[in-house]
Amino acid sequence: MFKRIINLINKPFRQSINKRNQLKLTNSNFSVISSNCNGALILHDLGQKFNSPFVNLYLEPKDFIKYLKNLSHYMQAELRFIETNRSYPVAKLDDITIYFMHYHSEQEAREKWQERTKRINLNNLFIIFTDRDGCTYQDLVDFDNLTYENKIVFTHKPYPELKSTFYIQGFEQSHQVGDLFDYSGLFGNKYYDQFDYVSWFNR
Repeated sequence: MFKRIINLINKPFRQSINKRNQLKLTNSNFSVISSNCNGALILHDLGQKFNSPFVNLYLEPKDFIKYLKNLSHYMQAELRFIETNRSYPVAKLDDITIYFMHYHSEQEAREKWQERTKRINLNNLFIIFTDRDGCTYQDLVDFDNLTYENKIVFTHKPYPELKSTFYIQGFEQSHQVGDLFDYSGLFGNKYYDQFDYVSWFNR
């Protein structure tokens, strides 16, 4: 109930923030590959098309990095759904596992994955990683060493020695960042707004 009230208070402010960011965005037809929902929710705020299958799902850190290390291979691989005790579809893509946590059926997950994989624009690509779901310091180092030009990892504390990290304030007492798409106050700002993603996409 409390969260619902907070969302209602923030909604009109958020609409203004989204409209302002949409007007500032000059890049187009770019793809975001994200380890969880943050990328898709940022795109939704910006009114952008999902030019990547990484929507409403998540990968564990090591599998996400493995995907990025051999992107062309995994773009051609076929999904194979597996039996689990989870309430949503789970699939193997060769040797990595994808958790389709916001999909209702294997058919829906497969169709959206195939459709959006075809849209990936390798010439206008942005990578978003998040320090959660079992992320270790070695995972952060491995991500930092990837050769992608546009990559960022949101972390719950500073790592000045790693060039691709961005410290999100508000989760210092935890071992990972929380839900970055949640509101961080009463004026429409979300936690991931601490990072200027519009300027990042525009560069």
